Amino acid sequence: MADVKEAAAAGGPERSQPAPAEARTEAGADTRKDAGDERGARSRWGLLSLESTHDQFKLRRFFVLRPGTLTQAIKDVEALVDPEVDGSVQSVWLMAEVDHWNNEKERLVLITDLTLLVFKYDFVMFNCEQVHRIPLNYVDRIAHGTFAFPKHSLLQREGEGVRVFWDRLREPSFSSRWNPFATDLPSMTFTHHPVRNTNDTFVALCDIQKFREQLKDAAQKVHVMKPVPGKANGVLVLNQALLVEAYVGVMSFIGNQNKLGYCMARGNIGY
Repeated sequence: MADVKEAAAAGGPERSQPAPAEARTEAGADTRKDAGDERGARSRWGLLSLESTHDQFKLRRFFVLRPGTLTQAIKDVEALVDPEVDGSVQSVWLMAEVDHWNNEKERLVLITDLTLLVFKYDFVMFNCEQVHRIPLNYVDRIAHGTFAFPKHSLLQREGEGVRVFWDRLREPSFSSRWNPFATDLPSMTFTHHPVRNTNDTFVALCDIQKFREQLKDAAQKVHVMKPVPGKANGVLVLNQALLVEAYVGVMSFIGNQNKLGYCMARGNIGY
């Protein structure tokens, strides 16, 4: 202690003696052991790609990540597939829908032989709340690209999305555009689910580019098999910005920041 005080008084930097080689080796071994333990714990959660502990905690709050939840959800929605109307299930996807007011909503999506099925599923209560069925022979355009907003909009959104159109001749009405609860729009927009990088299973389930490719191929087949009279056959794929015509969107900003469109643990309450 006296030596430290003398060094400080003399204005020189405080220097520490190097530890013996044995101590350094033991310390290094302990460090590697701790890192291995931490890596093992992270691996059990499938979160090796995430560096932030805060990010890990946030992801664990998604109910879709709870053991067995996704398996049960897929089983439940597949039970709602009508073989006579939809055919067989080709693929299952976990995505987020972005509505015309920029609100994100968690969705399970199925591509079947004949239809595109979009499910609003409650991962807390294991219950399907809503089904949107889109015949594939009505799908005429698939657009993909980054998101864009009107010139004077206060909103922004990172990342890419896929927009599916199924009625080229019908434009949404003025009232539908300005109604945040409208469900009669002839298109739907999807983007990545926040858990997409959790592990290999979710990487595959949330891959919107592969979803786009499989949807195009499935729709092309159905256009040939069951053409719609008076409607041009085939699917046009466009690489362009996806315009979201929202300007202020206070509610969507609050909702998206707090992930209100997802089934998550929020304190002692799950939504």
